[in-house]
Amino acid sequence: MKKILFLLAASALFSVPAAAQTPEVTLTRIDCGTGATPTKVNERFSDTFAFGDLTLTFTFSCYLIKHGNDYMVWDTGFAPGSTPNAPKTSLADYLAQVKVKPEQVKFVGISHFHGDHTGQLLPFTNATLLIGKGDWDGITANPPVQGANAAGFKIWIAEGRKVEPLTNDKDVFGDGSVLILRTPGHTPGHQALLVRLKEKGAVLLTGDLFHFRENYEASGQPWFNTDRAQTSASMDRFKTLAKNLNATVIIQHDRRDIEKLPAFPAAAR
Repeated sequence: MKKILFLLAASALFSVPAAAQTPEVTLTRIDCGTGATPTKVNERFSDTFAFGDLTLTFTFSCYLIKHGNDYMVWDTGFAPGSTPNAPKTSLADYLAQVKVKPEQVKFVGISHFHGDHTGQLLPFTNATLLIGKGDWDGITANPPVQGANAAGFKIWIAEGRKVEPLTNDKDVFGDGSVLILRTPGHTPGHQALLVRLKEKGAVLLTGDLFHFRENYEASGQPWFNTDRAQTSASMDRFKTLAKNLNATVIIQHDRRDIEKLPAFPAAAR
């Protein structure tokens, strides 16, 4: 009798629908700014002057990841009105269009501490901040390290909001669907993001490990990166992951990569 009950229990366990075990994961790109003027990339984005006369208009992107009933934001762009590159619509207002309130966001992942990725942290009062420890240490140093947008984190720190400084990769939801990848070099705690989607497959978001396609192809490095050797190692790791996973690579600042994801408010699945 005990054996029969055990078999029935085992049968019930393994007959649970896959959808109940693995929540749906979606990825939505949100406009968080556009360059007001084109950038001559050879002047700042290659320490070997690799790009000649190439001129590009950068974009600034934020991302919403839905994991079942939980939400994560990746990077927060510029705050409206803060610079000529800033968006006209706030990140919170964009989220409202897809019926998500800032207080519903469980995690805010930050690729790195520069101002064009950290301008709209304020609304996410209930979130845990997932940031590389090297960058967190730079923000909280006295004085903060050069280039860190310490002002963007001021209220977060003053209110004692939740922070998890990361020293390694982070499996955000514990099921392998959303992984923060440690990719230092651009900044001490720089991170990239891997999102595994049922239909589209693996998607890799670069942060600022790469700034544009030519930069990706040539592994070119900006002169202002904090560590050249670390950057090279991170680039190599990222490219190997992209190849092994047959991933869609989204270079966050390259306008040519916007069309790789559905236009807002639609989401990749």
